Amino acid sequence: MTVGGRPASWWMLAAFFALFVLFLYGPMLTIFVLSFQGPEGGLTFPLRGVSLHWFAKLWEGIGVVDIGAAFRRSLALGTVVMACTVLLSLLAGLAYRKRLPGGSALFYVVVASLIMPSIVVSLGIGLLFRLLDTGVKGWLEAHAPEAAETYTTLLGMYTSGLGAQLTWTLPFGLLIMFAVFNRFDRAYEEAARDLGATPWQTLRHVVLPLIGPSLVGVGMFGFTLSWDEVARSSQAMGDLNTLPLELQGLTTTVTTPVIYALGTVTTVVSFLVMGLTLLAARWLARRRGG
Repeated sequence: MTVGGRPASWWMLAAFFALFVLFLYGPMLTIFVLSFQGPEGGLTFPLRGVSLHWFAKLWEGIGVVDIGAAFRRSLALGTVVMACTVLLSLLAGLAYRKRLPGGSALFYVVVASLIMPSIVVSLGIGLLFRLLDTGVKGWLEAHAPEAAETYTTLLGMYTSGLGAQLTWTLPFGLLIMFAVFNRFDRAYEEAARDLGATPWQTLRHVVLPLIGPSLVGVGMFGFTLSWDEVARSSQAMGDLNTLPLELQGLTTTVTTPVIYALGTVTTVVSFLVMGLTLLAARWLARRRGG
């Protein structure tokens, strides 16, 4: 049986795919719509007016939570995670191009963090840094009592928090680099060496331009995974929370569409990063082709 020139099975699969897309993106679209309600709006439909009222409320702040500061912290941390992920993934990909002693064991250790429950990783990192605090404070009390009085903790965004998020982003970056270098044609490097290029010149002028779009993709993964990370950050951030952690806490206390406005803003930032990444990758590809 055919309908419109296509078999009935095609239409059934198309309907199933449409339902899957609706299930996947429906909640996000619902939050987008409800965030633009009027002042009398609630957390559910029907929509009561259309305005930017709840975005203005978000700009003013939500109670004791400084959303602006949390937003800046997440943006800064995501940028650092992105840079570290790109650099370390690139170095690891280059290292694995040759036979690396212990490379197989190291690879499995890195990839294992994808399998372990995120909350367990966060608890382990938090516990490790608390043990380090105990050791450092004991050493300071024995050798520098004045410094021990002002010492607080090693837990923080750019210590334990950064390490916790890298356990999530680095495996993805490493897997991407493996795929890139497995397809990489070494003839380009050999041609550069035949022309007298040094290893550094070959890397800078041949290898990096060719894998540039892939590095941009690794950077996008690093930033977006850091931007919405909750579980691995929950026990490792110290005194300051990132925006996702603040958002998680607000879901139990905020009962107005301002929480939807915050969700819309964070999602828009993610889409902006992905859009800029695609533009950068396209620019690099055109530059390489030119």
